Amino acid sequence: MENRGQSFSVLNCIDLSSPDIHKSVSLLKQACLDSGFFYVINHGISQEFMDEVFAQSKMFFTLPLSEKMKHLRNEKHRGYTPVLDEVLDPENQVNGDYKEGYYIGVEVPENDPKSEKPFYGPNVWPTADRLPGWRQTMEKFHQEALEVAKAVARIIALALDLERDFFDKPEMLGEPIATLRLLHYEGQISDPLKGIYGAGAHSDYGLITLLATDDVLGLQICKDKDARPQTWEYVAPLKG
Repeated sequence: MENRGQSFSVLNCIDLSSPDIHKSVSLLKQACLDSGFFYVINHGISQEFMDEVFAQSKMFFTLPLSEKMKHLRNEKHRGYTPVLDEVLDPENQVNGDYKEGYYIGVEVPENDPKSEKPFYGPNVWPTADRLPGWRQTMEKFHQEALEVAKAVARIIALALDLERDFFDKPEMLGEPIATLRLLHYEGQISDPLKGIYGAGAHSDYGLITLLATDDVLGLQICKDKDARPQTWEYVAPLKG
């Protein structure tokens, strides 16, 4: 049983440029105890660059399916995932997720011993003549987003009364399994009563997920997954 109304969630806003670290720690701690969701602003990635990333992402997803399938996700979870490929909530979904995606991870050459480890290895890239500058844009975005994740993790560390750089250790964010996922939701409107979802209900694995959205309303969160009925609220898109 779930209640999917039209209500909007009110979330704390973490300003990474704020000099008041105590306030940031307090807001983040409250958000994590309350629901696990919060906005991050003034994170250092320029709006111009974000617009470029979204434009380049769109360029890939508008390619013919036959072209996209040449970059199908491999055993290292790199590359293209077609529509309906993933099923995040098998209990409630009739088909799969009405979204397609593209996985990009930390670039590790095939001849590097680290590439033997799960999730480590070379990325799958569209050719430069097909999408010029695409790889460079996504590698830069991966790098910049990882820096934002590290900045947020430092506030999490302080909220847990740990050393500020606790999560910067090699076994955590120093040498992370950091996956960038480009996502494209097609025009299919979610209809929970019919088991149709853009993305099924799920909790993410790992330490932290940073989600950059466009200005289309669609994301919903459930602050208490054990509540019956569950209450799902919209998260309003926030520029930047």
